[in-house]
Amino acid sequence: MSSSKIIFITGVSSGFGRALAQEALNSGHRVVGTVRNASAKASFEALNPARACAQMLDVTDFSSIDAVVADVEANIGPIDVLVNNAGYGHEGVMEESGLDEMKRQFDVNVFGAVAMIKALLPYMRERRRGHILNITSMGGFITMPGIAYYCGSKFALEGISEVLGKELKPFNIAVTAVAPGSFRTDWAGRSMVRTPRKIPDYDPLFDPIRRAREDKNGKQPGDPARAACAMLAIMDSDTPPAHLLLGSDALGLVRDKLKTYAAEIDLWEDLTRSTDG
Repeated sequence: MSSSKIIFITGVSSGFGRALAQEALNSGHRVVGTVRNASAKASFEALNPARACAQMLDVTDFSSIDAVVADVEANIGPIDVLVNNAGYGHEGVMEESGLDEMKRQFDVNVFGAVAMIKALLPYMRERRRGHILNITSMGGFITMPGIAYYCGSKFALEGISEVLGKELKPFNIAVTAVAPGSFRTDWAGRSMVRTPRKIPDYDPLFDPIRRAREDKNGKQPGDPARAACAMLAIMDSDTPPAHLLLGSDALGLVRDKLKTYAAEIDLWEDLTRSTDG
């Protein structure tokens, strides 16, 4: 077993957060996890009463985050790893989806993660050590119709993670954007927010995608427990990656996207170069 760490994970009630917390506890780490109600707090702490500690926090309650982090640092110990896992999926054709839905998507998936990072960085920077994992998605590299707001939020978090890693390298703080493919979590089930359909023009494109996603829910190839083990492995690495894909589907789709992108760049290279003075 690696040396014990204090791992702070947002959103430990289900999905990747719960799987990672369980594997981390099994490996001897202490885990602080955020939950949103008393029953979830009791359920999480019951996993390991000695080493599991729940904090009541909604990551969109930005004004409360600093105090929660300060309390953990003072009363539990220095946080070695922050895992920004809290998030959800929004499904909806962009023309049909309100701006309020986009704001909520970015508040949770992007602003909540950034607020957590900003609260913890002074402590990690002073110690000159730490590791931040931002759970993004293969949807932060590839896209498909009907999840524009979700992909947009994950593209944003990928970019922020990459820049942050460069800014924090002098302080021995690593940043990894972890991009899962399709896993057997609640992402496509009860956790997904779906905008009602109302414009028939989009039916031929989008309806088959929605049906396929619903049919595949619970049958995805990815195992959350194996994803958790992979994340623990990079926490133990002296040279963790800036980006980590999880799942063979993510690997194939992202490689295909990069090949297509490179081909398009080559196709339009002359026009690109023509703008130089």
